Amino acid sequence: MTSKEIKNLSQDQLKEQIAQERERLLRLKFAHAISPIENPLRIRASRKEIARLLTELSAKSNQQ
Repeated sequence: MTSKEIKNLSQDQLKEQIAQERERLLRLKFAHAISPIENPLRIRASRKEIARLLTELSAKSNQQ
């Protein structure tokens, strides 16, 4: 998801995206613990995506 797309989301949509991304990260961590996944950098990318979403949610909360 690009930063433009993230900025266009509402607070509720951001919260939904954060929940989905956290679930994806959890599944990736479990899969990696059982047997190494093909691309472990996906875990890092998922964490960064969560951080971007949380940053935008925080910015929108501070505006109001």
